[in-house]
Amino acid sequence: MFMFSRLKVTALAISFAAALIAVPAQAEDHTAELEAKADAALVKLYEKSPKAKELAAVAKGVLVFPDIGKGGFIVAGQYGKGLLRQGGKSTGYFSSAQGSVGLQAGIQKFGYALVLMTDKAVKQLNAADGWELGTGPSIVVVEEGAAANLTTRTAKDDVYAFTFDQKGLMGGIGIQGTKITRLKRP
Repeated sequence: MFMFSRLKVTALAISFAAALIAVPAQAEDHTAELEAKADAALVKLYEKSPKAKELAAVAKGVLVFPDIGKGGFIVAGQYGKGLLRQGGKSTGYFSSAQGSVGLQAGIQKFGYALVLMTDKAVKQLNAADGWELGTGPSIVVVEEGAAANLTTRTAKDDVYAFTFDQKGLMGGIGIQGTKITRLKRP
């Protein structure tokens, strides 16, 4: 029987996660394709969560990542591209990347939208070196049940995060610790 040492398993896991992140980073999305994916993602989100649509109507902006890919074994990575909508127009393109280590295995795809309620949140997003979620403006991840009690009058936090369209076999979706970086073009 062939046995791997811990070092070999760790090296294999790191290689797998690096490949998962590097491949999407090298692929070139066309602007029109990303715009179409973002439009479709927001339609799905607003159908599933009318509260997301209600908040977006009064928000300073909505940052949507329609396709986030996540995978790994012990060491995992996730990556995707998205765009910022302000006043119904796209005002910037961004990448979302995260790495993690722990008891995890699998692969999944999902999308998420950050509803930016304040100028502070938009300013943090547009900072030169990007934004690490979990630092800066306060973020509330909205669960389906909690959304029922959320209104534009009770929404007092800087950012509300909504996940959608989850597919695959990997436990949980996490956005804390995700690094969002402005792209020159998708």
